[in-house]
Amino acid sequence: MNNMPMTKVTRNYQVTIPADVRSKASVERGDVLQIEYDDSSGTIRLLPPRKGARKVVRLGRKIGVKEIEEAIAQGMKESLR
Repeated sequence: MNNMPMTKVTRNYQVTIPADVRSKASVERGDVLQIEYDDSSGTIRLLPPRKGARKVVRLGRKIGVKEIEEAIAQGMKESLR
């Protein structure tokens, strides 16, 4: 019998990654995971987040909430390519 961890899809199509898998993959709250679907095998694969230093840019000026949100949206878009 298969002893792989199991999870249930909620009504909002969310799943919980089991603790032992999160630990092995170093997945933390707020991480962004890439999801792949393999047509030939019908499997879903989650790629763990990249870890490391974040890019920092010093603007020399103050920025507002709108600029911050736009920068976050752009960064999310780039990280999911």
